Amino acid sequence: MLLSALIFGLLGSFHCIGMCGPIAFLLPLDRDHKGKRLLQILLYHSGRIFSYSIIGLAFGIVGKGLSLFGLQQQLSIITGVIMLILVLIPNSKNYFNFSSSGLRMIGKLKNSLGRELRKKRPDTFFTVGFLNGFLPCGLVYMAVFGAIASGNAFEGSLYMMLFGLGTIPLMTSAIWIGNFISLKTRRYIRKAIPVFVGIIAIMFILRGMGLDIPYLSPKQQTENVSSQFECHTPILTSKS
Repeated sequence: MLLSALIFGLLGSFHCIGMCGPIAFLLPLDRDHKGKRLLQILLYHSGRIFSYSIIGLAFGIVGKGLSLFGLQQQLSIITGVIMLILVLIPNSKNYFNFSSSGLRMIGKLKNSLGRELRKKRPDTFFTVGFLNGFLPCGLVYMAVFGAIASGNAFEGSLYMMLFGLGTIPLMTSAIWIGNFISLKTRRYIRKAIPVFVGIIAIMFILRGMGLDIPYLSPKQQTENVSSQFECHTPILTSKS
């Protein structure tokens, strides 16, 4: 499942160019020194990945809490079903509207981004990337579902980190040499992204079903708590 996060990021980076591209293209890069420019771009990506990791950690903790109640299999299935709904019914995304307080927070976040983009300090690039990572994005939401389904804080954070790493190659190319992908190619790729998301969703569903398929749908090992309790509890006998 962690591999799916990396591939998800690679394909999703075509979407990222459209969403995050305008911010990335405004970065105050040093166009005279290639080495310094590359370092600045990597700092920007580091900030994004750091924020993704924090998001993954938070939602991984949520998944861990649910798995403690024995809901890890059900959680994986529910995650896959939600992802399928979002892919098959595009209008379903309209139900995930932000409250007025959420919109105010997003507004403040954008204002902070604007202020940082006007600066040219060494920490500007990391800060812009960090703030950029918290902006609303449909693909990030999809990756968040994967972090929740991991049922583990560390794996949730790792899932989101790999997702971010997957976006680096294409985003770096776009920032370095500009908008080099034709509109026709973008359309084909955007059509392919929902298909891939659907495949990942089915993988999550199969994983939760525990069909005893190696790697894809391993059989869940259930522990018989009562038998373990009986084995480890000393037998008390009364003396007459």
